[in-house]
Amino acid sequence: MGWNEIVQRYRRSVLGPFWLTASMGVMVIALGVVYAELFQQEVDRFIPFFCSGMLVWTLMASYLTESGTLFTGSECYIKQISLPFSVYVFRFNWTKLIIFAHNFIVYLGVVIYFRIWPGSVALLAIVGLLAIVVNGIFASLTIGMVSARFRDIPQVINSVVQILFFLTPIFWRPDLLRGHAFITRYNPFFHLLQVARAPLLGEMPSTENYCAVVLITVLNIGVSVYLLSRFRGRIAYWI
Repeated sequence: MGWNEIVQRYRRSVLGPFWLTASMGVMVIALGVVYAELFQQEVDRFIPFFCSGMLVWTLMASYLTESGTLFTGSECYIKQISLPFSVYVFRFNWTKLIIFAHNFIVYLGVVIYFRIWPGSVALLAIVGLLAIVVNGIFASLTIGMVSARFRDIPQVINSVVQILFFLTPIFWRPDLLRGHAFITRYNPFFHLLQVARAPLLGEMPSTENYCAVVLITVLNIGVSVYLLSRFRGRIAYWI
């Protein structure tokens, strides 16, 4: 179902889903060169940092901004076919992973062009990606349920995500904050970003990053399971 959604979205287009790759590549090159000049950073160091950050952030942001239609967008199925709600959650998450795989080609191109070899530590990126996916599954379930009941939630989340984009070190380095390190320390998206991005750059995430991700995951799962167990029977009426 997830693959079919991607196929239908890009049916009859020349590049198909690779339009996502092309747009990501253009943005990384254009903004990477500009911000490297603004922050007086070396291009061969800044672009890989920016590319890996945008790659992971795009995945996380898509979970938040698009999960508002998780159940409302499947209204015709929910009201006609008795399927577990997990089917719609997994379909949604599978489409995000497919898009992530297309965007990952840009990272591979950057690594080859700048001759970067992250080494064996890059395997930890799989652990970081798994943590993001698990949190994405339960976050999309929570947001999907709440958005089905309150239709203004997706607009609120879109506004919040735009703010978080600038508060999260995607195109700027955390060490630039100096005396304001609390901006990243208490930013859950920074820790989720770091456990996946740092290995892609050949760096080891800190113990603080992993502890924060574990805490975030436990809270995320707890909230999602509680809401689902209490309001499962009302979802079909809300949509």
